Amino acid sequence: MLGPLIIAVVLIVVIPVGFLMSTSVAAAVIGFLLKDNGEKQHPDSELLDTNY
Repeated sequence: MLGPLIIAVVLIVVIPVGFLMSTSVAAAVIGFLLKDNGEKQHPDSELLDTNY
């Protein structure tokens, strides 16, 4: 009875949480790279003041 319970917990909790955490890390990395690229491509842009 312990085996199916472990499989259910992994399918319901571990996989979705791991997926959401990995996508948030990927979004943070992509955002940082795009911001850095924008600052390098357009160093004198007045729109850079609106970036956080």
